[in-house]
Amino acid sequence: MKTVKEVSKLTGVSVRALHHYDAIGLLKPTRVTEAGYRLYDDTALARLQSILLFRELQFPLREIGEILDTPDFDPMSALEQQIRLLELRREHLDEVISHARQIQRTGVMNMDFSAFDETKLEAYAREARAKWGQTQAYKEFEEKTAGQTQAQLQETGEALMDHFRRLGALRHMSPGAGEVQTLIGELRDFITRHYYTCTPQILRGLGQMYAAGGEMTENIDKAGGPGTAAFANAAIEIYCG
Repeated sequence: MKTVKEVSKLTGVSVRALHHYDAIGLLKPTRVTEAGYRLYDDTALARLQSILLFRELQFPLREIGEILDTPDFDPMSALEQQIRLLELRREHLDEVISHARQIQRTGVMNMDFSAFDETKLEAYAREARAKWGQTQAYKEFEEKTAGQTQAQLQETGEALMDHFRRLGALRHMSPGAGEVQTLIGELRDFITRHYYTCTPQILRGLGQMYAAGGEMTENIDKAGGPGTAAFANAAIEIYCG
């Protein structure tokens, strides 16, 4: 068993942060002594290691907790994907550094911004999140799409984009307007029929992903017009709230 100060010294995580992790239920001490001292065993330290890996990947604490507390979370499988994500992030940083050095060497501002493109990293992170944080949903998705041809999957994807075209046509309205909220309900039903059971929690997470930037946001805005992804997210927040 290690005290909170010993854990802090071993890991570099501040005592204050460890206290915060305890308060939000992310990392509870193995036991607390009568004097109020927090003690951590090897199992707790292993969980902390997983937390720190996710933090390196810029996952929010709340999401890390949800992932780690998923009943069939597999640490070793997750580790493999964490390594791949870290490699992708390293490759991205190498490209940004190379871009900056070229500007430094030539003294000329390079108007090619491709080095800042995180599309590949974001796509892999979305896939990993689906496996980690929504395990049951991911299994259901695999079952519903098993045996479908690429053409069938594409047809379903185009039908999904049609919902965003209809939402985009209403983005001059309040996201809480009845007509808009009806379309959000239809979007939720579509996802449930074709992908996985879309609970309010999952729908809210999807809305945030829609508006987070990257390829998903671009596709939605292309379908419904500029600002459609952000509008959909705002409408989903009201729907789920």
